Amino acid sequence: MRMQPRQQLLEVWRATARSSAKNGKWIWGGRDGANSISDAEQLLCLMIPATGVESFKLDQPNATEEHVAAALRNLGDPMEIPQRLVRVLTEYMERYTDTDGTPVFSGDTYFRTVDPEDEPTAAQTALDVVDSFAMSVTLALATVGFLRVFRSELRREDIRREVDKLEKLASKRLTAAMIGLLRSFTVYVFDADSREGRALVRTANQSGLPPRQVVERLRRALRQVSATLREVTIGSGAAQVPDLDNPNRLFECGWSWGIAKDAPVVDVGDDVGVQRDGVAQAAPYLYFTVVALDGIAALFSERTRILGLLNEEQQRLARALQIRWDLTQQYWSTIASFDPVRWPLEDIPWRTNDELENDYFSLLVTAVTVQDLVSRQASDVELERVGRVLEELANRGRITRRPLGTDSAIAMHAPGVRFDLLGSDDPGGPQLAWVVSDFSPLLLKRTIQVAGLARDTELRGRLLAQADVIWDHLERRRLKSGPGHALWDQPSGVFSQVDSHGDQPSWYYTERVVECLVTAANLVSRAPLRSEMLSELATELLNEADHLFDRELLGGAGEAGPALRNSLQTARASLRRARDVLGDRPGTAFVLASDVLRELEQLAAARQDVFEVE
Repeated sequence: MRMQPRQQLLEVWRATARSSAKNGKWIWGGRDGANSISDAEQLLCLMIPATGVESFKLDQPNATEEHVAAALRNLGDPMEIPQRLVRVLTEYMERYTDTDGTPVFSGDTYFRTVDPEDEPTAAQTALDVVDSFAMSVTLALATVGFLRVFRSELRREDIRREVDKLEKLASKRLTAAMIGLLRSFTVYVFDADSREGRALVRTANQSGLPPRQVVERLRRALRQVSATLREVTIGSGAAQVPDLDNPNRLFECGWSWGIAKDAPVVDVGDDVGVQRDGVAQAAPYLYFTVVALDGIAALFSERTRILGLLNEEQQRLARALQIRWDLTQQYWSTIASFDPVRWPLEDIPWRTNDELENDYFSLLVTAVTVQDLVSRQASDVELERVGRVLEELANRGRITRRPLGTDSAIAMHAPGVRFDLLGSDDPGGPQLAWVVSDFSPLLLKRTIQVAGLARDTELRGRLLAQADVIWDHLERRRLKSGPGHALWDQPSGVFSQVDSHGDQPSWYYTERVVECLVTAANLVSRAPLRSEMLSELATELLNEADHLFDRELLGGAGEAGPALRNSLQTARASLRRARDVLGDRPGTAFVLASDVLRELEQLAAARQDVFEVE
């Protein structure tokens, strides 16, 4: 991979530390100002690599790598860095906690208005949003995991008290964020002949079947999902489930933009403060569904399980969220691949049930489909189809193709895709909107994930080559000067039609690029793909090399002079090493066996020359 994730992560850390820590203080806020999401994203630029990539860990100061410590020199030496992080994380947790102890998950400065001339009210900017819930789950888990390891290194009692305080704050915020996600989940039921029903049937019907037949097939394909939804008893979504028994009803499930209107309070034993009333429309938004799925996945990751990061109450909430995670994955992947001849996903652009269509929606559905492929270890045939969709989206998004002078695709990157937040005007004030511009990093992340799943070397190679092209696009969007130098985002670096956005970093965009780099780093750290053909060739070469080596020994070469004995000892070591790595790295075994054969041939040729002279 040309992107070299280790070097890029070190550069991001260096730039993050330089722009965030000044004169002993942590500078909150970037291009979009400070809020519970942006500040979490700023911290995650450090915490995701520190807890997700082994060589970047900071929780054991004596084991911190030299280059890693050098990148964060602005935060102190290897002993001071984790202590500084503890204090900054504590500051974040306290900064976004109300005076009554309730964690705050507001969108604040990230909220926009549908009419740019309007200004949101204070009550509106304080509304909870799913983005903040999901980011808080990721940050809280990273924090608690970091503290569990760091605590074992501590000897000073005052620092132990700081760690204990932070862990309590992070655990409380984690519980509150999980409750928020449970109360934001929704099941939206509608008639098959309604506008939404006709739109869903049109999306699924890629073979021109009669609508009634498609409805029956959809209900049959989603039978398991609708049956399991009846087990949803915690949080929102349960009230609509009885309507699924009607044979003329269809549905969709996922996450709304915030706590759903009339969402019931979740009973918990832990004190998490006030559970605020919801105002969000009880219908899924594709963007917020993908964000929620990504955040929830961290709850049942291997790291969470091994370190035991969840208490008993959180484990109960996590099980409830995992049911919704599984059902949502199954629902959207079923719709995306409903017609085996031509998947609805392949009919770009995706059209939502409220009859909006955009390439970004296709990417969001692809993102859910990729997560489903990861969970069930899909075949290369399915991965090939998803890979083609990702390639097409890269073309249509003008990442791998040059944009036209007035290209509508540029709007996906800047200013981004707007979602109207229905119900946000309930507290009084104008209707709010949410603008997202993460098309490129989301595309890169899913491309790397599909490449990591592929077992076919040609498919993986093609996808990684595509990932390198997308990375080249992102590289050109880095800030070239100012406080955010080497961070993101400057779309004018790629699209001359876009005005410059200044020199402040966008933590929203930078954090998503960091996720891509961590995904790439973990892919590189895995064992390479094992080619059966190469394995067979390597085995044949080893068999021949073993035989010729034994023949040399039989001919008395082992009793020859020191030079020949050293050569044979080297050959023996190479053959032993080749046998050891044959299972995982047949290419390496192939090269080692080739070297031994070449050495043995040189010995045979030398012996032949001596014989001819005599």
